[in-house]
Amino acid sequence: MKDHKIVRKYGYRYGILLLFILLIVVISSASFGSADLSVVDSLKIIASRFPVFGDNINISEIKEVYITIVWKVRMPRIILAGLTGCGLSVVGATFQGLFKNPLADPHILGVSSGAAVGATIAMLTGIGMDVFGLGVIGIFAFLGALVTVFLVYQIACVGNKLSTVNIILTGTAVSTMLSAIISLLMAFHHEQIEKVYLWTLGSFSAATWPKVLFLAIFVVICTGAIFIFAKELDIITTGQESAESLGIDTARIKKVLIILASILVAACVSISGIIGFVGLVIPHCIRLINGPKHRQLLPLASIAGASFMIICDTIGRNVAAPTEIPVGVITAAIGTPFFIFLLQRNKRKWGS
Repeated sequence: MKDHKIVRKYGYRYGILLLFILLIVVISSASFGSADLSVVDSLKIIASRFPVFGDNINISEIKEVYITIVWKVRMPRIILAGLTGCGLSVVGATFQGLFKNPLADPHILGVSSGAAVGATIAMLTGIGMDVFGLGVIGIFAFLGALVTVFLVYQIACVGNKLSTVNIILTGTAVSTMLSAIISLLMAFHHEQIEKVYLWTLGSFSAATWPKVLFLAIFVVICTGAIFIFAKELDIITTGQESAESLGIDTARIKKVLIILASILVAACVSISGIIGFVGLVIPHCIRLINGPKHRQLLPLASIAGASFMIICDTIGRNVAAPTEIPVGVITAAIGTPFFIFLLQRNKRKWGS
């Protein structure tokens, strides 16, 4: 009981610290770019948009072009990156606990491959449309991801039971099949290979406020719903038998969490493309700092994931300016060494 209180106390402190870091990251990111803009001016522009006290902030001395750059160009991108990092980190933490697999990530069920197929088809057909601020590529990617979720679920589900092993194996098999479909489509359309390839690396360059609103709805609803099951998720990680002995309907909770997490991944991928390692690295970092309790792990991972993604995107758009490095490249460059560290750390457990 005492240990629980200590963890909870430090969890609050870490939460406040991470929120402060996130605030600094957002303001700093809004200042970096080709336009010569100070951190103070960026802070004023952002603060002026807040209700109530925003009207009291004077930004008349700041050039209109800088206001446009910060609020209409950089802020949608920053918030979109933050929401994506938040969503992927929450899903990673959920899957790692649910599947009792420390190397599980948001893309383990093939959702990203489904989104990639949808995006590839959209690029090849050249259809022009816009729904809720999403272009045709985002719409097709989202639909492709949802279809993949449904397909994997239907194949893996035996009667009313959903085996963890079955769904992981099914997700891997379906992902491989979808990757083959993408390769086949690109083989017949060489002129679109570069466009498809760049989409799979991830980017927030096409960020808009309608896209921010679209993703925010899914992140808030799905993350909130997943958090409701935090206590049950803790018990499930100890084993299915012990969870059921405590009266927990593990089969139902697994289904609900897998569906919620998959929908959240679908929304993130449809906006950003495929971005790896965020959902793998961030939850592990939080576990090392604050422990495995999901009631604190999920919110802390969401905040840390948001900051991490914004930092990676800021590096990607500034380090080689005017050329932009896809954010997926940056996250992989940072995530790969950590992934190797995890493999080395678990060698003894695996007996190799």
